Amino acid sequence: MDTAAILALNEQYRPLDFEARIRRLYADFAPDKVLVTSSFAATSAYFLHIVATIRPQQVVHFIDTGYHFAETLEYRQYLIDRFGLTVADVRAEDWQHQFTQEEKTWSKDPDFCCSVNKVEPLEQIKSQYQIWVSSLMRWQTEHRAELDIFEVRRGIIKFNPMIDVSQAERDAYIREHDLPFHPLVAKGYSSIGCSHCTVPGDGRSGRWVGKPKTECGLHL
Repeated sequence: MDTAAILALNEQYRPLDFEARIRRLYADFAPDKVLVTSSFAATSAYFLHIVATIRPQQVVHFIDTGYHFAETLEYRQYLIDRFGLTVADVRAEDWQHQFTQEEKTWSKDPDFCCSVNKVEPLEQIKSQYQIWVSSLMRWQTEHRAELDIFEVRRGIIKFNPMIDVSQAERDAYIREHDLPFHPLVAKGYSSIGCSHCTVPGDGRSGRWVGKPKTECGLHL
C-alpha cells in the first residue's frame, strides 16, 4: 500500500472512535489477514474486550518470551476465560531462548534479548497477514507520540486504533465495564514486560531501568 493510500486511510478513520475503527477494519480488510497481538499487560482488558465483542473468533497472538511474570500468565488465562479468547503463542525456538537464559542476555544486551524472544518470532508470522493491530497510545512514550492510526512498519500495514485514546478515556471504559487491571498494577507496576527487566514505576519508568532503552523493538 503506497503513501497516498495510507494517508487516505488515516483521513477516513480519524473521525471514528476506537470501537468504530475496529468495526470498520473488518469491513475494509479481509478478517483472516488481520493480525492482533497482545502482551496481556497492565490494561490489555480494554483492548481485548472491544476486539472480542466485535469479532469473537479473532485469534490473539501472545509473544511468550519465557520471562513473563507468573501474574501475567494468570491474567492472560483469566481474560481468555472471561472473554472466550482464542490465543496463539508465538515464541523463539527452544535453542535460541535457552541461549538467552544461559548468557543472561537481558542484563548484557537487552536489545538482543528482545530481538531473539520478541521481534524475530513475530517477524516469522507477519508475512501471513496484511495488517497488524496494536494497542499503542500516544501518551505512553515519546516514540508513540509521533505515530498515526495507520502506518507501514517493517513490511506490514500497522493499525493503531487506540493511538489517540487518553489515559482518562481508557480508565473510564475499564470502570464502566468492570474490567480487571493486571494484578501487578496494584503493586505499583504501570508498564509490565519481562520479569528481569521490569520494576514498579510510573508510566514506563519501570522498564529497563538504568538503560536508554524504552521500547522492546516490536513497534520500531
